[in-house]
Amino acid sequence: MRLMGNRFEISVVGNDTVWAHSCIDAAAAEINRVEKLLSTLSDDSQVTEINRNAGVKPVKVSAEVFRLIERALAISELTHGAFDITYHADVAQNESTPGKLTNYTHVVLEAEKTTVFLQEEGMRIGFGAISKGYAADRAKYVLQLTGVSSGVVNAGGDLLTWGLQPDHQPWTIGAADPHQGNQPYSDIRISNMAVATSGNFDKNAALNDRMTNIDTRKGFPVSVLKSVSVVSPTAELSDAMATPVMSMGVNAGLYLINKLQQLACFIIDDHDRIYTSKEINYLT
Repeated sequence: MRLMGNRFEISVVGNDTVWAHSCIDAAAAEINRVEKLLSTLSDDSQVTEINRNAGVKPVKVSAEVFRLIERALAISELTHGAFDITYHADVAQNESTPGKLTNYTHVVLEAEKTTVFLQEEGMRIGFGAISKGYAADRAKYVLQLTGVSSGVVNAGGDLLTWGLQPDHQPWTIGAADPHQGNQPYSDIRISNMAVATSGNFDKNAALNDRMTNIDTRKGFPVSVLKSVSVVSPTAELSDAMATPVMSMGVNAGLYLINKLQQLACFIIDDHDRIYTSKEINYLT
């Protein structure tokens, strides 16, 4: 199904086909809700209201939107700004101060009032980098509420799994061998985890359909690495971390991932060399 501009595939393990389809319909409805919640195109969305009042006043938002922004800013801090949900509205008008307008440190949160304030006029926030992952997490949550004990959400190539396969084996993915096209070089266990891939090459749609990544700190395409896949407990976190690791390079990216609990990654550089973090769980 086509949702949020991406192809979502939702699979559930169960014996009742009618029940399974009703569960999938509920998950699709939740993905549509998230799309409307985080839209920057709708005049009445909370994100649009935040952007409309940049440099003017704080905007009260729902606890859900507030926590999402709070988590995004935490990842910006962790990655020293390599991940950043802020951007400037008009490059032509703001050429003299693009760094000032694309700067997560100029987003002010007031927890007690659940307000968000963009300090500079012309600043904007957008959730393109994590909205797909967050929607997948919410779809999983809804499916589990309906009693689905095992399943997979494929959000445009980013995978979120829980439980076990029908044969009671862990969910796994085959990491492609860079020297042999789509041939896998290993299987990676991802049961109860999520994996997101960011890359600088045209990938098969089953892996990812994201366009070439841009280093938000430098403004040009990243060319050192060919792809980065991040495994974490949530699709939102995997989505958020994949692109920053891309921009950091092998050493800094692995150093960051290795410092964090419950995160792992595998990296392919532009010479087709493969690197893995210390916690990666793969079978050669």
